[in-house]
Amino acid sequence: MTHPSPSTPPPPAGPPPVGGGFAPPTQYVPPAYPGPPGYPPPPPGYGPPAGYAPPAGFVPPALAPNGQPLAGFGERLVAWLIDSMVASAVAMVLFAPVFVWLVVRTIDQMPMPGPDGTVPEPDPSMFFTDLFLPILLAELGIFAVLLVFYWLYHVEYARRTGQTLGKKVMKLRIVPVEPGAALTRGHLGRRYLVEFVAGSLVPFASYVDGLWQLWDKPWQQCLHDKAAGTVVVKVAP
Repeated sequence: MTHPSPSTPPPPAGPPPVGGGFAPPTQYVPPAYPGPPGYPPPPPGYGPPAGYAPPAGFVPPALAPNGQPLAGFGERLVAWLIDSMVASAVAMVLFAPVFVWLVVRTIDQMPMPGPDGTVPEPDPSMFFTDLFLPILLAELGIFAVLLVFYWLYHVEYARRTGQTLGKKVMKLRIVPVEPGAALTRGHLGRRYLVEFVAGSLVPFASYVDGLWQLWDKPWQQCLHDKAAGTVVVKVAP
């Protein structure tokens, strides 16, 4: 009769049978791993190997109330830069014809030399009424038009998916703090008032608003997020 090698460990045995003898080896089933919140459960028996520990210094990603990972400062900054380029392109398209009109009007208003070749001294009041005032009114008009554009872009357009073009490129989305709640025009309207209206009228408010995320806990919100009751999360690719 052949005997097993003494170096081969015996298989794990199950409970002894009632009639005596040896029980057949039982099948080992590793413990189940629950997985991160908000994701479907893993298949039965899936999990890290025995004795596994995360590396030193590992920090788990911050999660929104609905379980999705929160967007980081760098990702939100790049999305903001993309949206700012879109707004700058719109402003250039709007301002270019106004700028050309102001240049042509200024040239027409310049005093012509007299018969003796001398140029009369310009009237100081003409500088205010013919140059400074039109430029000021043009800038105010463009600012008002940009505020309308920001509303259409950051409220009406973003309300469909919770994303602007910049957030789509960076795979980010605006969601309410309350899990399961729908993103409404009211959420985005409050974001707009703090981020663009107050940020444009109050000195340094835009910087404080944008940097607030760096120290805000637990949801890494900017001030316009807090005012609106929203967070920005990462979207699965």
